[in-house]
Amino acid sequence: MTITRDIMTPSPRCIGVNDSLSIAAAVMSELDVGALPICGENGKLKGMLTDRDIVVRAVAEGLDPETTPAGALAQGKPVTVRATDDIDVALKRMQEHQVRRLPVIEDHLLVGIVSQADVARSLSPELTGETVEGISR
Repeated sequence: MTITRDIMTPSPRCIGVNDSLSIAAAVMSELDVGALPICGENGKLKGMLTDRDIVVRAVAEGLDPETTPAGALAQGKPVTVRATDDIDVALKRMQEHQVRRLPVIEDHLLVGIVSQADVARSLSPELTGETVEGISR
């Protein structure tokens, strides 16, 4: 049985809820990623921020990336999976919520991210195809 921990990318870097969108964009560029977890001062996950969020939800609406905090774009409760969940739980959740990156939680703290790339590197081509198709519908 494969569990989420087996394929996740461990120790993801967070952007703080009060860090500006321009800082978030710089971190994304530095890490060559399209999304970052938003974490509160207590280190707990508050949401996910994507490069698309910065462009479509902030810049296109006239928000100033230098002064707008990342937390302003965190909406609702983040979709997560536990590190000990069977990988099928993670794949179903990614498809159900149509997300390409899924934060992994253990003891209420962020411990990893499962991305489409992690799925493609670790699972069968058939399972990868089903997951990508489900996310993209």
